Amino acid sequence: MKPLPSIESKPLRKHYDVVIVGGASMGSAVAWYLSSNEDFKGSILVVERDPSYQWTSTAASNNCMRQQFATEINVHIAQYAAEFVKNFRTNLGGDPAVPDIPIQNFGYLYLANNEDFAGILRRDQKLQASAGAGTRMVTPEEIRAEYSFYKLDDIVAGSLNVVDEGYFDAPAMVNWWRNKARENGVEYITNEVTSMNRSASQVETVRLRSGELVGAGMVVNAAGPRAQLVAQMAGVDVPIEPRRRYTYIFSAEKPLHRDLPLTIDPSGVHFRTEGRNYLIGCPPLDEADPAVGYEDFSYEAGIWEKKLFPILVNRIPQFADVKIVDSWVGHYEFNTFDRNAIVGPHSQVKNFLFVNGFSGHGSQQAPAMGRGVSELITYGGYRTLDLSPFSYDRLERNAPLMERAVI
Repeated sequence: MKPLPSIESKPLRKHYDVVIVGGASMGSAVAWYLSSNEDFKGSILVVERDPSYQWTSTAASNNCMRQQFATEINVHIAQYAAEFVKNFRTNLGGDPAVPDIPIQNFGYLYLANNEDFAGILRRDQKLQASAGAGTRMVTPEEIRAEYSFYKLDDIVAGSLNVVDEGYFDAPAMVNWWRNKARENGVEYITNEVTSMNRSASQVETVRLRSGELVGAGMVVNAAGPRAQLVAQMAGVDVPIEPRRRYTYIFSAEKPLHRDLPLTIDPSGVHFRTEGRNYLIGCPPLDEADPAVGYEDFSYEAGIWEKKLFPILVNRIPQFADVKIVDSWVGHYEFNTFDRNAIVGPHSQVKNFLFVNGFSGHGSQQAPAMGRGVSELITYGGYRTLDLSPFSYDRLERNAPLMERAVI
């Protein structure tokens, strides 16, 4: 691959066929799929306010891959993602500079501490199995036989899958999408969309922070937790807000004898293997899980001492002596309507497309979403996986497609 020029701050053209607002996971997925499609002949501009991705959900991602969802379409989306990353270099054209992105298949284990939740896991397992996922229900005794380090006195059942479930390098995927999209002629700029001008049925132009007014054939909202701000510029609304999530990396004085599956404790705290260390994460102390400011990446006082460590050591007593290695706060782009993606055009503003609302699943859902949105733009409809259940009009019909399996 030839060295790419530096990313400039101002656009080269006055009009683009597609303007993508946001260049992280979703924006770069759409840009790469679209620019790699021989049937698409148009120009593409990606406007990204933070090209380092430092404050994006992509950078804060825990890089998870799983098929244990409560809606069938999300299972199929995850299956496509797994196949895509397992064949990443080939899918990006076979360039030897492109790395392999293997899935570290230590698996996902949901734990239920009451029969009601166990019943939900059993129902979801049947759905997942019918869609081809390798999920199986396990008893506490079966869990102990495979993972002797857990304390399971309060657990009645678990849901386990170790096939294409675990960890993958999502930032590498996004960076290579961006590189290859730019190689294909996509223009990335370090800038910010500050307003839009629209007629009754479409966005005509977008204004950049640097002052330029850029014409747009289509506008794609790929702004992650800022999706609502971008939608409001187009005079529409989307029920997405930033919600705080904590991640800590820790080392253990007494490491486990085998990989730790990504374990979802009934409390909502989750933990897994992270190389030679371990990762643990959770929502806020406040069970209401309120929205936070777009620039608020602060820690709640006591989140480690009051929530994370007590639950960790209760579930895995061997972790009584641990040392924090790193930590960060990230934002979910949380869809308050049904915790599921919103994809496709607005019902009234036909050239304004959403690819938003992934509620913590964006990294693994980006391959299918990028492909689907590129098909919508190029052909006017989906040609592979039908993503129409995620259309915006379900909000207007008050017909939620609820995804329960949100961590």
